This record gives sequence, structure tokens and C-alpha cells, in this order.
Amino acid sequence: MVELSVSGTWSGLPAEIASALFARATLRRLQVGETLFHIGDVGDGCYSLDVGLLKVSLISPQIKERIIAVLTPGTIVGDLAVIDGLPRSASVAALTNCELRFLSRVSFERLAQERPEINQHLVKLLAARLRQADDTIASLAFLPVRARVARALLSLAKHLGEKTEGAILIPRMITQGDIAAMAGVARENTSRILNEWERRKLVTRLSSSYRIDDQAKLEGEMEV
Repeated sequence: MVELSVSGTWSGLPAEIASALFARATLRRLQVGETLFHIGDVGDGCYSLDVGLLKVSLISPQIKERIIAVLTPGTIVGDLAVIDGLPRSASVAALTNCELRFLSRVSFERLAQERPEINQHLVKLLAARLRQADDTIASLAFLPVRARVARALLSLAKHLGEKTEGAILIPRMITQGDIAAMAGVARENTSRILNEWERRKLVTRLSSSYRIDDQAKLEGEMEV
């Protein structure tokens, strides 16, 4: 299931340390659709996302793309690499135009030696991510297909949606294919479910987006 939480931030660090980490960071800009890094690339550092939205994806033979997270401003991207230096474990691409700051692994290790409390914070961060991964695995294992699609839509609505006239508009950069990839459901099945919900007036398909018209009933689909 897609996650849009802030578990990827370093918000628990003291302000002076957080400031020092990215004080000399290199600015990086991405255009819509541009890739920040691919799975298997060298893990040479991490990025702080200041502006825009990123998607984190895996590839599988059955489902071409599996979006495991949508990252919002304030998130640290690729920080596992500064811990273990191993290749990237997922691919990250821009859903919108983005601005990021790059922190090299060398710079991080230098500051971590000076301020060892950074490592204590990272342990807590990794523990939070493990708990989040447990929730995601449980959802994939036990939720039926339609509930997974509903959960993906509701997550998007909660974190990215725009309330308008009693409904919630999903951002136009989120496609049906993205929703399928977020839910871990084949696109054909996702299309069938969305079409059914549109007939029942739970959602409306717009020219470039989706709108949730009945949030309560959509939440009820999670219990079916």
C-alpha cells in the first residue's frame, strides 16, 4: 500500500545539526517524470526534498511498477545509502517539478563522527520504517483487492487531496496507472473497480484526475 507519511524525515534532529548537515548541500532540480536515481545505482548520499512530489517504485514481472511511497516536502530521500553505502534499493522519480539538496555520504560520515547523537536518531527512524513496512505487508496479505484500491485513494485524499464543494480532488499528476501501482493491483482490475465506484457515485473520473464524492462509502469499501 502506498505510504505518504513523514517517517522519512529527520525532524527529530536538533536544529543546529539538521542545519549543518545540509549547509553545503548541492542543489538539484527535477522536471516532471525525470528520475532522481534507479534501483541498483550507487548509494553515494541522500537528498532533502524541499519542493514537489516524488514517487518511490519497485518493478515486478507481474506488475510493471509498484509505487511503494509518495514523498512530500520535508522528506529525506535515499538516506539508507548514507548508513550502509549499498546500491539504491528502489527507483525515485518526480511526480511534479522538484527541488532537492544533496548530502554526500562522505559529508554525513564526517559530521556523524563529530555528533554521534545523529546515529541514535537514525536508529529510531529505521525502527519507525520497520513498523510502517509491517503495516504495509499486513495490508497486502489480508486486504482484498478493492480495499487496497480504496486505501490508496484515501491516502492520496488525506495527504494530497484538495477539498472542493463537498468532495476531494486527487491531484491531476496521479494517473489510474499510479493508483494501480500504489495499491499493488493490476491496472485492468483497478479500472474495473473505479468504473464500478463511478456508477455508484463514490468517485468521478475527470479529464485529468479523480474526485472522491463520497468518502464515507469509500471508507466502507475497506471493510468489504
